[in-house]
Amino acid sequence: MGKQKIILDSDPGHDDAIAIMLAGRSPAVDLLGISVIAGNQTIEKTTINALNVCQYLDLPTKVYQGCSQPIVRRVFQNAADIHGKTGLDGPAFGSLTRKKESEHSVNFIIDMLMASDGDIILVPTGPMTNIAMAMRMEPRIISKIKRIVFMGGSYQNGNVTPAAEFNIISDAEAAYIVCTSGVPLTMVGLDVTRKVLCLPSVVERMSKLNTKAARLFTDLMTFFNKTQKEVFGWEGGPLHDPVTVASIIDPMLLITKHVHIEIDISGGPSQGRTNCDLFNYKKQEPNCDVAVDINVTKFWDIIEQGILNYK
Repeated sequence: MGKQKIILDSDPGHDDAIAIMLAGRSPAVDLLGISVIAGNQTIEKTTINALNVCQYLDLPTKVYQGCSQPIVRRVFQNAADIHGKTGLDGPAFGSLTRKKESEHSVNFIIDMLMASDGDIILVPTGPMTNIAMAMRMEPRIISKIKRIVFMGGSYQNGNVTPAAEFNIISDAEAAYIVCTSGVPLTMVGLDVTRKVLCLPSVVERMSKLNTKAARLFTDLMTFFNKTQKEVFGWEGGPLHDPVTVASIIDPMLLITKHVHIEIDISGGPSQGRTNCDLFNYKKQEPNCDVAVDINVTKFWDIIEQGILNYK
């Protein structure tokens, strides 16, 4: 089986950085480019973070800067309480020499999809503004998208409000556009990502691998676990975003349920909620494979192999 082509649409972010690492050298994945979005921090900072990770890991992957604000709301909320002032606090990166591409992320996504054979999976691990804007600018790309595997949402509790998860509520209207597009969807939500806690034992395991990627992982997760403990009380931070890439590397990683989902854009207290009709109450056509369980042991094995790919 050949490599699966993906575009990673990301707002680095500690867990986003691990997703980049995982995709960058996987024999199962062809990372066509990184489309950056604001979210965990401002667009300027998330772009620098993507470039720093690629430079540190010696990845040739091109980085494209995307939207700096949501489609409707005035500004993105950020997650400085989790990811720090830079959005990627913890590691000490050297002087940055890598440059972003001149092309905007939205144009990059459109150009790649229009030139494709319908064999590209989009993997958004931040707000879905870039993808929604691309769909609005060039609707012909919709039929060219093989699948969208997104980190976001929850059929249980959110992590910003009781209803909403960060990536979705950051631009709920963009998520609404994507989730009503008719593209095949896989939702990797908090329901499964909260099961892969990066406990101190995991950090110790990965640090012993003694590769450049292992050092980056350790530095990232040491900071990430500290803030997750402060904010949520977790002993180890949930490693949300890499689950998307890991599920492409190993399609047996997740258990999913094919259901109808809709995004709440009412503006009320449940704004940004991913309403997942797991029991088919409303008898609507299913439009998304919602992850309901994950093989935790297999996930950490995939992370370990991802680190070892950088020997």
